[in-house]
Amino acid sequence: MGYEAAITKAWQDLLKLKPKQDITVKFLADEYAVDLEKKKVFSLVCNVLAKDFTTILILHYLTQQLKGLPKLIGEWLTFREFSGIEGYYPAFKKRAIEPIIRKYAKSPASLLDCLDRLPAKRVEGGDVSIVLNAFEGVPALIQFWRQDEEFGPDANMLFDKSVTGIFCTEDIIVLGGLVAAAL
Repeated sequence: MGYEAAITKAWQDLLKLKPKQDITVKFLADEYAVDLEKKKVFSLVCNVLAKDFTTILILHYLTQQLKGLPKLIGEWLTFREFSGIEGYYPAFKKRAIEPIIRKYAKSPASLLDCLDRLPAKRVEGGDVSIVLNAFEGVPALIQFWRQDEEFGPDANMLFDKSVTGIFCTEDIIVLGGLVAAAL
């Protein structure tokens, strides 16, 4: 099943707000141009069209940005703590958590290597933790715990509670997967 219906609706929702001009938006380590006339989103770094799921996420973000993004609350929530996510956690874990564990299990400190290429900073928590700004006003907290004698390596990705005022559950799953892939 394609993303055509979701992309069409996302464009309709954005264009109803009558943006004044073409828009650029920073997302992770890239900047994307949003061509309102051609209804295209493309990477300015790679000069290629954004993938459909990235386009949807960017359009949803821009729609909320034009309406007014919610203020950061300062309360970090795990995916399981969001309301209305029953049944979605396995997908989030598979896309967002497991890739981080696989990549950094042998060398958790190498998670810090992404600080040079992503809008992120080191923070306290876990054995290694960073806060990455996926979009402006949309931080993700990535925590990693080393393997010990009792437990295997583990990771978690938390979002500011305000993210639910920007994205739906499915978008948060996609966002988590893209953040994990960027690390």
